[in-house]
Amino acid sequence: MVLLMVLKAPPALLAVVTGAVALAAVHEFLQMVPHYGVNPFRVATYIFVALFFGAVVLGATGRAGLGDTAAFVYAAVLAAVLAPFIFLTLGMMRGSLASGYPAAATSVFAFTYIALPMALLLQLRQLPSGAFLVIYLLVVVWAGDIFAYFVGKSMGRHLLAPRVSPKKTWEGAMASVAASVGFGALLFHYALPISTALLQWHLMERRDGIFGLQQPSLWPIVVLSVVANVAAQLGDLVESLIKRGANVKDSGTLLPGHGGMLDRIDALLFAAPVVWCYAVWRALQ
Repeated sequence: MVLLMVLKAPPALLAVVTGAVALAAVHEFLQMVPHYGVNPFRVATYIFVALFFGAVVLGATGRAGLGDTAAFVYAAVLAAVLAPFIFLTLGMMRGSLASGYPAAATSVFAFTYIALPMALLLQLRQLPSGAFLVIYLLVVVWAGDIFAYFVGKSMGRHLLAPRVSPKKTWEGAMASVAASVGFGALLFHYALPISTALLQWHLMERRDGIFGLQQPSLWPIVVLSVVANVAAQLGDLVESLIKRGANVKDSGTLLPGHGGMLDRIDALLFAAPVVWCYAVWRALQ
C-alpha cells in the first residue's frame, strides 16, 4: 500500500496522508511528554502542524508553488522560525510561568523532529526521480531494519547502546549497514530496467524514474546508503531514548504488534533528510 501510494497517488492526496501520519506521530510523542513532567500545548501543536501541512497540500496542488524546492525551503524555514515565538507567547499566558518554556520547547521539538522530516519525505517525491528515490529510501531503511533484527537476534554478542536499547548489538548494526548498501546498490544498478518496467505498467511517470544518462555511478550510492543507514539507526535509538526516559515500551498502540506510528517512522525521520539533501544536490548538477 505504501509503495502504491508513493507511485500513483496524486501529490495532494500524498500530502494529506503524510500530514495525517505526522499528526498521529506528534500525538504519540505528546502523550509521552507528561512522563517528563511537562504539560504540552496539545491543541496548539496539532493546529500548527496541520496548518503547515495544509500549506504543503496547497503547494502540491500548485496553488501556492510550494512544490518547488526553493519555495518549500522558504516555507519550512519560516515555520521553524515562527514556532518558538508562537509557542513561547502561548507560554506567557499560562498560570504557571515555570511550565511555559518546557511546553513551548516540546511543541517546537515535535515540529522539527517529526513534521519537518515528514514534509521533506513528501518534497523528495516531488523532485526529479522522486518516486524512485523514495522507494530507494524505503528499501534501504527496511532492509537495514530487517537484517539488524535477525542477525542481532541470532549472532549478536556486543551491545550497541545498552542504556538506551538493550537488545541492539554491534553485529546487528553492521549487518544493517551491509544490507542497506547491498540492496541500495542493487536497486540503483538495475534502476533503468526497474524504472522502465514501472513506466510500462503505468505505475510511474518518466520524470519519477531513472533513465539513461541519469543513472549515477555506484560509489556515491554506496556512500549515501551508509550515511542513510547510520541516520536511520540513530533515529531508532533516539526514539528509544525518548521512550526509555518516559518509561514506556511503545509510543502507542495504533498498530497492534508493531507499537505506534512513531515506532514505525522513527528511522525515516533521520534518514529522509539525508536522501532529500542528496536529491537536491543531484538536481542542481
